[in-house]
Amino acid sequence: MNRSPAEETYDVIVIGTGPIGQTVADRARAAGLSVAAVERELVGGECSYWACIPSKAMLRPVVAAADARRVAGARQAVTGHVDASAVFARRDEWVSDWTDDGQANFLKSIGADLIRGHGRLDGARRVAVETPDGATVTLTARQAVAICTGSRPVLPELPGLAEARPWTNREATDAHTVPERLAVVGGGGVGVEMASAWQGLGSSVTLLARTDGLLPRMEPFAGEMIARAFTQAGIDVRIGTTVTGTRRPGGAGPVTLSLGDGADLEADEVLFATGRRPLTDDIGLQTVGLEPGSWLDVDDTCAVRALGDGWLYALGDVNHHALLTHQGKYQARIAGAAIAARAAGQPLDTAPWGAHAVTADHRAVPQVFFCDPPAGSVGLTADQAERAGHRIRVVDVDPGRKVAGAGLYADGYTGRARMVVDEDHGHLLGVTMVGPGVEELIHSATVAVAAQVPVARLWHAVPCFPSISEVWLRLLEAYRG
Repeated sequence: MNRSPAEETYDVIVIGTGPIGQTVADRARAAGLSVAAVERELVGGECSYWACIPSKAMLRPVVAAADARRVAGARQAVTGHVDASAVFARRDEWVSDWTDDGQANFLKSIGADLIRGHGRLDGARRVAVETPDGATVTLTARQAVAICTGSRPVLPELPGLAEARPWTNREATDAHTVPERLAVVGGGGVGVEMASAWQGLGSSVTLLARTDGLLPRMEPFAGEMIARAFTQAGIDVRIGTTVTGTRRPGGAGPVTLSLGDGADLEADEVLFATGRRPLTDDIGLQTVGLEPGSWLDVDDTCAVRALGDGWLYALGDVNHHALLTHQGKYQARIAGAAIAARAAGQPLDTAPWGAHAVTADHRAVPQVFFCDPPAGSVGLTADQAERAGHRIRVVDVDPGRKVAGAGLYADGYTGRARMVVDEDHGHLLGVTMVGPGVEELIHSATVAVAAQVPVARLWHAVPCFPSISEVWLRLLEAYRG
């Protein structure tokens, strides 16, 4: 049952109940601390309803069909197109038709109190919640307040944009009809995933990237390979292209994009995937001396540095470490351990399994883009490693030529794997992989990078034959020379 006290005191108050907020609430409850979880929208947050979950639910049928077409015998069985209505129905099931009963019940099951409404800081250790009925509930935290409010899409300031009614990630993941022509603006993760999904669902997609390539934060070959694959699939990929304005008279009918080269592009819908900003502009930061709308700088326990006394935590997107759900949940586990240790008056190094500081966010952040083909990476690119002053060696392998498991997985397998080796210390600094099935290989790379496993020891981690994971053996052989 949801509680709505006029004034109440808890050990921990969590603002925002996406996966990150739920995780820190769970960790605090496991330590015996009382928790109030404040949510102004749906329990489960952006990830559950308009990002990770629905986008992957849309992508999986598209990629599954593409994988089947890459294998003789299965190819002959795939005679039609992906059924968009069935994909949408499956996606709707995964997001529980945008209802949050299940996730609200999770909070109840761990003993946290769910308080619905807009939570704002109201001075140190205090949160004022404006409830849906217009009342105000005042909460006080004995130990900590955790800000887990996430981020929202950034739309560029362009002439005619409001009238154009552009899609953001929300419209791109909750739409129920397939636009005949879709323009996707942005070559980052959201852009490539949504271009891949909607092209597979039947849209004629044009992907516009103002950067020199797709996925600019990964190794350059990743974006190059995806651009080639997209072009072969029928996506019109335009690199180094800017949008200078939009036109959609009356907000209806096709939308026209004015491009930097003077040309026009007409589409039925336009998706802007042009970055994120923190949802911190209306959560009362000014009441504790912080700037509304800012990213929040945190220490390695995710406590906000500017306050210095360890009661305010910022987890997930709002601290700008890595705007990825899995990294935010990692931070929440660390912060939960730190909050529990501080509440018990224990040194932080007594936290369970040594989890007293966020370290993976500094050197071992994994990410996967589930487009066709998928791309994944962890750690540093070669360029980032060199700029950081490391003496490195770069090793590349073509799995399609070197790995039997890759050839068995897909006829004419096209992919690439790279590891960046720290030559002075003998361990991996980064790994990047592109190709069918690599999304399931990135965790092994993450273990190697996060644990700084010596390359000499990796020889004893024997990959199964014939699997794509044998790419690890080929990388080590190439390194040995």
